[in-house]
Amino acid sequence: MSTSLITNIAELTTNVGSSDGDRFGTLVEAAVLLDGERIAWVGSANDAPDADEIVDAGGRAVIPGFVDSHSHLVFGGDRAAEFEARMAGQKYAAGGIRSTVAETRASSDDQLRARLRVFVDELLAQGTTTIEIKSGYGLSVADEERLVRLAAEVTPEVTFLGAHVVPADYAGRADEYVDLVTGPMLDACAPHSKWIDVFCETGAFSVEQSRRVLDAGIAKGLMPRVHASQLGPGDGVRLAVELGAASVDHGTYLTDADIAALTGSDTVLTLLPGVEFSTRQPYPDARRLIDAGVTVAIACDTNPGSSFTSSMPFCIAIAVRDMGMTPAEAVWAATAGGALALRRDDVGVIAPGVRADLVLLKAPTRIHLAYRPGVPLVEQVWKDGVAVFDARGTEDHGPVAR
Repeated sequence: MSTSLITNIAELTTNVGSSDGDRFGTLVEAAVLLDGERIAWVGSANDAPDADEIVDAGGRAVIPGFVDSHSHLVFGGDRAAEFEARMAGQKYAAGGIRSTVAETRASSDDQLRARLRVFVDELLAQGTTTIEIKSGYGLSVADEERLVRLAAEVTPEVTFLGAHVVPADYAGRADEYVDLVTGPMLDACAPHSKWIDVFCETGAFSVEQSRRVLDAGIAKGLMPRVHASQLGPGDGVRLAVELGAASVDHGTYLTDADIAALTGSDTVLTLLPGVEFSTRQPYPDARRLIDAGVTVAIACDTNPGSSFTSSMPFCIAIAVRDMGMTPAEAVWAATAGGALALRRDDVGVIAPGVRADLVLLKAPTRIHLAYRPGVPLVEQVWKDGVAVFDARGTEDHGPVAR
């Protein structure tokens, strides 16, 4: 098995806390040794061991590969007209999902698979090496099954989100639809899924309906995640904490009780800056959350309705500019925070024994991800020790995550 040494790194973000109190594990003049798909050694460039291949970072920064713990990448069509209307003043509502459901149902497996491949390539080119993908745009047994099956072709972090909204063919019969989700639909989707999710929100599913969905998924061996408090305050956050959900996502409208419940719990609050950018809703106060002791992740929520971006650097820039995070906190949330939201300890950090997922930036520090918004700063990406993207020439892309 060959080894590769990345050396002459100006700033290395390991996300492994140090004895001097630096929780971000920042090293200068550093090097990293890759041995196959794992990291074998991390330290000072002056102490670096020998390797079969030497990669000169040229005095630039290296960070862990981004871990995007919330996305909806398998769908048909787009909703550009809806975005235009929203920018003209129309309010965002969950019901727009149904138009994507119609276009997704009309798309073939091959069409959906080809589009998914495009999104995977976009993610890799922007430094994302681990991604979660939700279903939720099929909303029938057959269509939800094929969405999780297609997602499983590129990542093990697959989430069954049959309870996204009540589809048009079940209008006025929400409880009957929940029966379908927790019965035949779950039976078909569970073999391809790791997670169960529900949109616990006005216009989607009540707390009681959400509990039914999550309990059914847990009984099938799936782990819970929750969409909550995107459109207004509600009880979804506290439901997520009660059921031990790995993550509760959105959190645009949080109460003091929500924050108190999250503080000290094992549930990560995943913030989705692209949603507030696209919907013109208020940005969550990440500073307040972090200071209260809440574990925060950042994800893109790539979807055609409320956040059609796959750029984690863009979301980091928003988190720093509009949500009160420092650049170091935002990068941590987009890497180690995302890993915690997926209950993973083998990604999101740079340390011996973990997966060799790294990003070389065209910049000397991680600060530049927020300091130079909109500029493509990813130079090279390694996934499991293999170069999967190089800005100087595209490599052969494999699955985005394992």
